[in-house]
Amino acid sequence: MVSGLLTTKLQYSLILTDWVFLTRFCFLTEFGRLDFRFRYPKSRCCQNILLYFDDSSQWPAVYKRPEKNCYQKEAVLRPENNQVINLTTRYTWSGCVVREVLSCVGGRSFRSVRERWWYIALSKCGGDGLQLEYEMKLTNGQSFWTQHFSADEFGILETDITFLIIFSMVFLLSCYFAYNLKGRQLLHTTYKMFMTAAGVEVLSLLFHCVYWGLYAREGVGNGSLKILGKLLFSVSFLVFLLMLILLGKGFTVTRARISHSGSVKLSIYMTVYTITYVILFIYEAEFFDPGEVLYAYDSPAGYGLMGLQLVAYVWFCYAVLVSLKHYPEKQPFYVPFFTTYTLWFFAVPVMALIANFGIPRWAREKIVNGIQLGIHLYAHIVFLVITRPSAANKNFPYHVRTSQIGILLSSPKGGEGAESFPHHAYGNSSFLGDSQPNFTELFSIQSVSVNCKCLCIFEFILYRI
Repeated sequence: MVSGLLTTKLQYSLILTDWVFLTRFCFLTEFGRLDFRFRYPKSRCCQNILLYFDDSSQWPAVYKRPEKNCYQKEAVLRPENNQVINLTTRYTWSGCVVREVLSCVGGRSFRSVRERWWYIALSKCGGDGLQLEYEMKLTNGQSFWTQHFSADEFGILETDITFLIIFSMVFLLSCYFAYNLKGRQLLHTTYKMFMTAAGVEVLSLLFHCVYWGLYAREGVGNGSLKILGKLLFSVSFLVFLLMLILLGKGFTVTRARISHSGSVKLSIYMTVYTITYVILFIYEAEFFDPGEVLYAYDSPAGYGLMGLQLVAYVWFCYAVLVSLKHYPEKQPFYVPFFTTYTLWFFAVPVMALIANFGIPRWAREKIVNGIQLGIHLYAHIVFLVITRPSAANKNFPYHVRTSQIGILLSSPKGGEGAESFPHHAYGNSSFLGDSQPNFTELFSIQSVSVNCKCLCIFEFILYRI
């Protein structure tokens, strides 16, 4: 549903205001329909509604072509295809009647060999400006899932609902795993970050589903819900990216904290990434031309995000290699971790390039939406699998309990070396049955003083009592 009030005055300058773009819509091959109601004063007669399609000889040939005047822009249309709706009483099929104003009510059906973008414009060549009150209902069939949606949006609501269910299951499963990890004092900050990313992703999809559900029912969505959904989607991505870099640097896996210089670098990088995302949102809202079918990453800010993603990957590679150099026993975790997330780091830039150059514009939005959500789901499921608290999991990364980290940092040797965990024979002894006392874990911090070991033994005895 599109409505509005348009008033312009002809100004003899580089801008010709006797021809103006109204809206665009991607119609199905057989079920596309436009129902309209136009009103304008008799003194502004006579105005035309122009229907362009996405062929190179039509819309691209006239839009943003200041060298062409109004008559030349009308000349590319084919009247025999009913591409011109003359808003006067001389044409009965325009549905116009004269009262105090010209009121035109009618409709058009669209037929084409494939889904096609149609662009609707208003003209009054050689006149003194335009004035029009309009209401247009653009539909594709009568189904709840297609009626109000442009053909490039088909399937987005169903896809978002499906991924909402799957991500909700991932989040609930992560909560269950977190409960088990907390019972074993292995619920580290990085796992909490993963849970945060998954939970925010669920909220993002929930807002998107509500937005598209309202749009499917009424033909008009609440734009604030869509913006909020996009913001939450970006927050989830940034939290997950930060978690990957921290794990690559060994945080909670081989060390208790990141060095001061490393923390500063991370803070600067994430600030730049966040600002770039904000710029992308502003650029999309303020500078994207509705007369063109554009993709968010097809912009300076979008290319900046892809560049930052590649910088993050280089940093990730270096961090993992350094961690493996000092802790080779962590290979069972870091090798699959590095391999699977290398694919993830490259998936976003590759998807952006394919979307810009390889996907037809009339199918881009729905395909990109599915691919983007699939990439996020892949990242979350992989992490859920490699960190599952199971005795059969040979890739489990954590071997130092959360209660022992404080002892490490406050030990008499609490200099620079205190931030690093002691070396640990890689295994999953933390997940022996609760009915069996696991004495190995009592002495897993070799760098701690005898007093600290005694404290751990005392805590264990109290626990068994």
